[in-house]
Amino acid sequence: MVIEQTLLEDELGDILEKGLCQAGLTPEALSERADVSAERIRDAIDYRYDFTAPELDRLAHALGMNPRGVQALAANRYPLPVISGLPFCLFPLRAPHGLGTANAYLITDCRGGEGVLFDTGPDAMRLRRAWPARVERVAAVFLTHAETEHTGGLPEVRRLHPAAPVFAPIGAKVNGAAGLTDGARMECAGYVIETLATPGHSEAHNAYLVRARGAPYAAPLLISGDLLFAGSVGGGYFCCKRLREQVARVLRLCPPDTVIAPGHGPLTTIAHERENNPFAT
Repeated sequence: MVIEQTLLEDELGDILEKGLCQAGLTPEALSERADVSAERIRDAIDYRYDFTAPELDRLAHALGMNPRGVQALAANRYPLPVISGLPFCLFPLRAPHGLGTANAYLITDCRGGEGVLFDTGPDAMRLRRAWPARVERVAAVFLTHAETEHTGGLPEVRRLHPAAPVFAPIGAKVNGAAGLTDGARMECAGYVIETLATPGHSEAHNAYLVRARGAPYAAPLLISGDLLFAGSVGGGYFCCKRLREQVARVLRLCPPDTVIAPGHGPLTTIAHERENNPFAT
């Protein structure tokens, strides 16, 4: 059981900016729909905001967002669930990134020895600092996308574990990685790993749904990369519309007890984000 203490990736200003992108609106257009001045909306994007509860509700509805999550973020009271139910050990390998963290993840059967690595963090030094001593071998590496804060430690992982294959989204610029498409399933070190192609943050982006082969009815794990965070979603640097479509797809398809391991910020669950995430509508 885990009670998370890590900071959220986003504040109210971040989700308003992402919401504008996904809705295809300017601050002026949002102002007209929500009856809130464009100047105050811009101030909020710069993290200066003093909205009333009715104003927050109007902004949320105008952007097609979940008012519950918008209100919680504005009050700095976004809830986090207790994490439990995984049939294996999950090690978040966190490194400072901006005001928050960039996350890689290592899963093992809890006895140590061998693990599967998802993303590699921004650099070798930070990955080494977070690495659990009892995990000595990497069976495989799965990358969500090819941004430096998620792949910077890969050369060191390859040096230390040259036999471990590396998998990445089709089209990701990762030398020597095998490409995985939507729906690809494989067994690795006792885990069944299903690939979900989730473009939006970047054109080549995958999430991975992980189950223990010997516990098919236990809670699965979703490695969500920069698709879905606790209380937010990734930036739609490739396509805001497609990112929102993929967030809705993942929230719909994954079982409610699925633990979400995001590329930034704390762990959460599908059930919790369905209820609370501003982008879950």
